[in-house]
Amino acid sequence: MTAPAEPPEPAVPLASARGRWILLTTVLGSSMALLDSTVVNVALPRIGQDLGADLAVLQWTVNAYLLTLAGLILVGGALGDRFGRRRVFVLGVAWFAVGSLLCGIAPNAGVLIGARALQGIGGALLTPGSLALIQGSIRPGDRGRAVGLWSGLGGVGAAVGPFLGGWLVDGPGWRWVFLLNVPLAALCIPVALRHVPESRDPHAHGRFDVLGAVLGAGSLALLTYALIEARSAAAPVAAAAVGGVLMGVAFVYVERRRADPMVPPSIFASRQFTAVNLVTLCVYAAFSGFFFLVVLQLQVVSGYSALAAGAALLPTTVLMLLLSARSGELGERIGPRIPLTVGPLLCAAGTLLMLRVGPHAPYATDVLPAMVVMGMGMVTLVAPLTATVLASVDPGRAGLASGINNAAARAAGLLAVAALPLLAGMGPEAYRSADEFDAAFGRAMPWCAAVLVVGAAVAWATVRTPSPGAPHPQCRTQCAMTAPPLEPPREESAP
Repeated sequence: MTAPAEPPEPAVPLASARGRWILLTTVLGSSMALLDSTVVNVALPRIGQDLGADLAVLQWTVNAYLLTLAGLILVGGALGDRFGRRRVFVLGVAWFAVGSLLCGIAPNAGVLIGARALQGIGGALLTPGSLALIQGSIRPGDRGRAVGLWSGLGGVGAAVGPFLGGWLVDGPGWRWVFLLNVPLAALCIPVALRHVPESRDPHAHGRFDVLGAVLGAGSLALLTYALIEARSAAAPVAAAAVGGVLMGVAFVYVERRRADPMVPPSIFASRQFTAVNLVTLCVYAAFSGFFFLVVLQLQVVSGYSALAAGAALLPTTVLMLLLSARSGELGERIGPRIPLTVGPLLCAAGTLLMLRVGPHAPYATDVLPAMVVMGMGMVTLVAPLTATVLASVDPGRAGLASGINNAAARAAGLLAVAALPLLAGMGPEAYRSADEFDAAFGRAMPWCAAVLVVGAAVAWATVRTPSPGAPHPQCRTQCAMTAPPLEPPREESAP
């Protein structure tokens, strides 16, 4: 006779001491990944100087992290549901800290890139777990407030990030951008083990789409290598490009035929979900390419310090922090089509305004207007995009939809950082010459603007505002198209 299953622990009120510990844990864990995403770009010129690295190494410093994060984030969420969200979250924090330590002591570029890939694995484990811990532990009536506090505290961290990163690079050195994660992890792990209850999905099974994850990540890796190394025009580059395409085709084939695919094709039966993910690919490709090159332009060409370059990006973060909630409310009232069209167009205008930024560019007249327009475009776009992703599928698949959208955004950024320097004709040593980099930057910004315009056109042509009370296309019963506005994994909200 089998023993009865242990009853689940009761949900925790947010106002209780344990509820506050849970919130602190999730904020600490997600802040590690958030700080990394906001400060590493600022450190790139100094990393290149200290390690004697060319532009390809700087690209891989960003992309090694994005590659493993994009390829494994859905697996990370599934592991948490199956084996315990706290357990996988703690493993992710520890893994991320070890990767950060290796980045901080890396003696050469090869070790740094490998350690960044390890960081991405840790990020894929902890990022889905951050919100899942709130969902699985906090009392249902308090979850909305908990997510709001999690997002708000994370927004404060995002606002501090550029200052902190610039100060570290100009002061103790770029290695402390990574080493800072170690004490955060040392605080987060004991708190999680002592105060956060374990939770898991009782309906989850032990089968994982390992083949799908390998094919997806392998395709992205080969295509990224081919784009970054394309200037050499060597046989290995061509082989990588062909191999990447073939693995991508194999990924689609496998996902269509597996019983438990990592990316179920049926979720794309919602035309709205497919359309919004196409918009996501466009806008996050442009965002990643834009912010990757802007911090280099400000330091290499305009002569800004790392601290000044990081602070120059602050208006976009402040605007997102102050106005995203109102943007989400507006999107609910007027529907997603207009915000998802106007937002990318505003971002395209901000991108083109950056063409005014050249040698010794004054901040108030050249940089600030571009950042404000870019920030207003992001405010208009990001919250409605996230809400539309969640509302376009059955509410029971909201977690899967958010994960797919997050992975799409990371993959778009990965390929953009690889491809944009190639499209702009940047040589391996371009960032060492102010004149050469300035000319290439002038060719790159129109590419970013063009991709944003394509995203706006896709939104206008394909995104529709659902009629109130209309049946959901994936529901077998009548269910509302509008889902409660949930916050996205914050990794995607800070470029």
